[in-house]
Amino acid sequence: MAYRDIRIIGDPVLRTVCDPITDIDDSVKALVEDLLQTVDEDGRAGLAANQIGVSLRAFSWHVDGEIGYILNPRIVELSEDEFQDGDEGCLSVPGLWFPTERAWYARAEGIDLDGKKVVVEGEELMGRCIQHECDHLDGRLYLDRLSRKNRAQAMRELRERGL
Repeated sequence: MAYRDIRIIGDPVLRTVCDPITDIDDSVKALVEDLLQTVDEDGRAGLAANQIGVSLRAFSWHVDGEIGYILNPRIVELSEDEFQDGDEGCLSVPGLWFPTERAWYARAEGIDLDGKKVVVEGEELMGRCIQHECDHLDGRLYLDRLSRKNRAQAMRELRERGL
């Protein structure tokens, strides 16, 4: 088990669609331990495997005092008429927070380390976390969801920081 460094915007792994986990072996078990340890820090809500340099479909979360993980998540339900548009940030895009529209509720299904079905669902922050981390696994950053004006401002700030 190891605390892993977070990959920052510009790293190609963040724009890579992650591969499904087909064999739950020791490397996948170690990945889950690393995800759980690395997300367990104040201010961290979620962490996708590619954010620590591993292109596999897995993420961990730390929301409302609960820490967990899911392998091969896929979103199966989003609220269609309730949305949130609060500020969103990302460990891989440090220091930037912008209003980002997301569904209020999200539900994802996947598996655990025993290959058993896992359901992760929630509203507000947990709903946002599920959507944000699944985006990561599809090679997307929250910046891709910003309004044109906010995206331009974010890109300008990133250039000013040399990122």
